[in-house]
Amino acid sequence: MGEFKKLVFSGVQPTGNLHLGNYLGAIRKFVALQDGNDCMYCVVDLHSITAQLVHPDLKAQTRSIAAAFIASGIDAEKHVVFNQAAVPQHAELAWVFNCVARIGWMMRMTQFKDKAGKDRENASLGLLAYPSLMAADILVYRGTHVPVGDDQKQHLELARDIAMKFNLDYADRIREAGLGTDITVGDEPVHAYFPMVEPLIDGPAPRVMSLRDGTKKMSKSDPSDLSRINLMDDPDSIAKKIRKAKTDPEGLPSEIEGLKGRPEADNLVGIYAALSDKTKADVLQEFGGRQFSDFKPALVDLAVNHLAPITSEMRRLMDDTAHIDAILRKGGERARERAEAVMKDVRDIVGFLS
Repeated sequence: MGEFKKLVFSGVQPTGNLHLGNYLGAIRKFVALQDGNDCMYCVVDLHSITAQLVHPDLKAQTRSIAAAFIASGIDAEKHVVFNQAAVPQHAELAWVFNCVARIGWMMRMTQFKDKAGKDRENASLGLLAYPSLMAADILVYRGTHVPVGDDQKQHLELARDIAMKFNLDYADRIREAGLGTDITVGDEPVHAYFPMVEPLIDGPAPRVMSLRDGTKKMSKSDPSDLSRINLMDDPDSIAKKIRKAKTDPEGLPSEIEGLKGRPEADNLVGIYAALSDKTKADVLQEFGGRQFSDFKPALVDLAVNHLAPITSEMRRLMDDTAHIDAILRKGGERARERAEAVMKDVRDIVGFLS
């Protein structure tokens, strides 16, 4: 990364209830990344209106994500926890990036194709430009590393393309202003203002699937609440959902190979492994040859013991909205200060009078 200071950035949309997949796949990793890294964790409320314009209570959903961050162990004093809309520089840089990016780049985004469906002309412009705003979210702080799932890797590659084009298009002005850093991209030397963002893929990032269909991801939008474990579920609800989770008639295998072609079994073993910080092989060594009637109660106990303290703290925080709002307000102030320093440079590089 040349001389760019390492900065980890990530965000979560405030849409619907957070579930076990969000926690294991993202938030728990955010917590781990705090050690030894400068981190910024954002509730990306601007993104939430790209696909659904009107939300029943966007403020409450925003607070819920912030509460989940804090309850899971993110230190809002040491790191920055804030909501995107509180930092107008995100949208300002996104406009510059809209002019840097090419429409063809946006049209190739798989997530846009999936969400827009066949009637793309009726999709919002925001949905099409979503990846440009995501690039601005990261680069308005000159973020260097982002923990990403499979569904966001393409967007991160686009963020790199946008940063590279900006750096090349404005290379002379960046150098004249003395604002750049000499880096190498591939074999090409670049005097860059924005870093080439790197994905953080260290460690396991379990792909948690639906409890009703092991071939589909656990999702907030699934019409069946039995398909997911929500972070706000009480112990009885967690137990009920795991007991009712779809399985097959066979017992648990002793080797990982035995999970092939058995998506529901593989999912439950994966959840147990993630919650216990073990490998699937470790779990099968303990439970191999036993029936799901033995395994599910153990999974219930593990899930409840792990999630109950988080749920309890989330409920406490959600009952004290003034406290959550104060955390977000302070985080927003810290984020705006950082973002404005970058935007001051960008305005100078582009040539805006300000």
